Amino acid sequence: MMLQHEVVSQEEWLESRRELLASEKELTKLKDAVRHKRMALPWVEVKKEYVFASVEGPKTLADLFDGRSQLLVQHFMFPSGWRQGCKSCSFMADHTDGMNKHLANHDVTMVAVSRATLAEIEAYRARMGWNFQWVSSHDNAFNFDFRVSFSPEEIASGHIDYNFGEWGATGEEWPGVSAFYKDEEGRVFRTYSTYGRGVEVMMGTYAMLDIAPKGRNEGEGMDWVRHHDRYR
Repeated sequence: MMLQHEVVSQEEWLESRRELLASEKELTKLKDAVRHKRMALPWVEVKKEYVFASVEGPKTLADLFDGRSQLLVQHFMFPSGWRQGCKSCSFMADHTDGMNKHLANHDVTMVAVSRATLAEIEAYRARMGWNFQWVSSHDNAFNFDFRVSFSPEEIASGHIDYNFGEWGATGEEWPGVSAFYKDEEGRVFRTYSTYGRGVEVMMGTYAMLDIAPKGRNEGEGMDWVRHHDRYR
């Protein structure tokens, strides 16, 4: 069906496009300013010992860096007992393998962490055809400490502290992305975390949809997204 848009001459289109370009440049400058503030954010040392299950055996948080000094973690919504991983987190993860060669070459390791058991993770990974490193926090408090998983008691209270404040909804799992740095002495620092719509940083597909004629063309809660093997 034809979208109801005004159709104008080339000259009129160029005038409108230049007006939009001015706004886009303002947004770019604002993004640059925010990026500089992010780089200046203070760090906090992670002193708690977390041990994750991986296909290569137990790994500490420091081990996950895989010889690099920077680590990005996708907090993937997938607790033990779920039939499959969250569809939105899966949409995020669909972008990871393509990024990883570039990130690794730039001293950055990226992994996913979920509370599902390693067996559950590996079965789902095989189904989805992913290659990135994905470890299990099933036997540690990592997800709870980073406020992406919540206990039955917290959920029952009707209040959870997600995205650096009280969240307007409850639930046992929520998405996030966290960044860490490891110094030459092996100390690990949390440098950044983002939650809520901040996780769109991983969704390159959205950047392309934003310039497509129909835009995101969605309702609430990413209603159009499916696990990539569920599209018809």
